[in-house]
Amino acid sequence: MPPEKTRIPAIENWFTMDDEPRLLGLHDPQSGSYFFPKDVAISAAPGYAGAELQEAPLSRRGKLWSYTTNHYQPPAPYVSAEPFEPYTVAAVELPEERMVVLGQLAPGVDPESLEVGMEMELILDTLFEDDEHEHIIWKWKPVAA
Repeated sequence: MPPEKTRIPAIENWFTMDDEPRLLGLHDPQSGSYFFPKDVAISAAPGYAGAELQEAPLSRRGKLWSYTTNHYQPPAPYVSAEPFEPYTVAAVELPEERMVVLGQLAPGVDPESLEVGMEMELILDTLFEDDEHEHIIWKWKPVAA
């Protein structure tokens, strides 16, 4: 029996790895603005330059704002399965944060079943594996699925 692989985030500090995972963003309490991803958030809300941003877990649920299915293999550094399989990207609006976050659609969800406005939730799934690790990323799935 091969040794069990360790699950690690594909991108450090972008999301939590617990049973109810959350994306990690930044929040400006003065303007009420949120930013994601936090390590590339270099802007500020108009009129709030220099604001002290605080790390904030983002909502786990939101509404499907849009989606599309990609039928071509993106170039590196994107890691895709061999042979390449089309995948769907969901844009989910987080009402509390008033922002839209992209992520792949969870495996097993038929993109034909999606409807704009449906409730979605964040899950964790494997992006790719190597000899020792499962590299984990967030994905979106309908709450009813």
